[in-house]
Amino acid sequence: MYTSLLVRYGEISLKGNNRPYFEDKLLDNMRRALADLPPHKMRKTFGRIFVELYDDLETVSRRLRRVFGIVSLSPVVTAPLELAAIKEKALAVLADTPGTTFKVQTQRPNKHFPLTSPQVNQELGAYLLSHSPKRRVDVHHPDCYIYVEIRDEGAYIFSRTIPGPGGLPVGVTGRGLLLISGGIDSPVAGYMGMKRGLELTALHFYSFPFTSERSKEKVLDLCRVLAGYGGPLRLVIAPFTNIQKAIRQYSPQEFYVTIMRRMMFRIAQAVAEQEGALALLTGESLGQVASQTLQSMAVINQVVDLPVLRPLVAWDKSEIIEVSRRIGTYDISIRPYEDCCTLFVPRHPATRPSLARVAAAEENLAVAELVKECLGNLEILAVEPEASM
Repeated sequence: MYTSLLVRYGEISLKGNNRPYFEDKLLDNMRRALADLPPHKMRKTFGRIFVELYDDLETVSRRLRRVFGIVSLSPVVTAPLELAAIKEKALAVLADTPGTTFKVQTQRPNKHFPLTSPQVNQELGAYLLSHSPKRRVDVHHPDCYIYVEIRDEGAYIFSRTIPGPGGLPVGVTGRGLLLISGGIDSPVAGYMGMKRGLELTALHFYSFPFTSERSKEKVLDLCRVLAGYGGPLRLVIAPFTNIQKAIRQYSPQEFYVTIMRRMMFRIAQAVAEQEGALALLTGESLGQVASQTLQSMAVINQVVDLPVLRPLVAWDKSEIIEVSRRIGTYDISIRPYEDCCTLFVPRHPATRPSLARVAAAEENLAVAELVKECLGNLEILAVEPEASM
């Protein structure tokens, strides 16, 4: 019955002269999300995009409701600009909509249509009521709405609104390098970065044999979920075993985590430059662990020039978990396979490290050589979305 999906976007409409660029990027991302399906015609009108449907409403709506920039979707039926035809289509939509009470709500961007919005509401309400003996009108608290949009090219009738993720289309704000572990926080940070238009490359530090092959597979699965929202991404696996061994051998235990993070950031900046990324992205939340105090963050940041984005910096753990459940990463993140950070935490890590003491502690490390060795042995994987997405 439904012939099209009506796609709404929000923040994009405020972009002034840059609006066509954002709209075109959104259309590109929508086409990419449907790339393995038969070609779907897409038509852009003011504030709306219409996607032609075949018999694949559920598949198309499931794919598109993951595309950043989309605020909501509605399956619609179309009618010519004739009141009788609009009434007939509205009756079909009402019959397909659960509930006992209803209300008609009309928008009329086409001001040449002979009836005003209130008049359309009255005409349609009376018609639907007379042809639906088990339904009644409730203008205050209806079980459902029958929406009508009257545009220049025709009328669109619908009752259902499917929420999308909102935000900006992926790619409009540049590329970021996500430092991804196997935990709960970093995949959520990646999701939030994509919501603000970032295209991602992911970087994971892997310490075999301290961490198993299953820990790497866990990160791959997390990246597959993220790819379902932002499109295929590159996952860079950085060998970190020798660096951890050197830190353990030559550095004071209280600074293990701080120095480890500084080494990670040095490597991340080099990878970001190779990947064309303009910022680093982490899952840090202020005060959550020893390396996430302001003092620790300042000392760690000191080794890089790129901006470090921390989308979760003010989030509680419960808020992070809630989003991870909603986007589908939580069950993967809690698999019992530890990453290199988790296995390397000393009993009493420094929470307020001074830059001078940490710099002195690094003097016994061959920092440049260790970074160079790591960068010379990177593994790069192309990650596609999960097949079920």
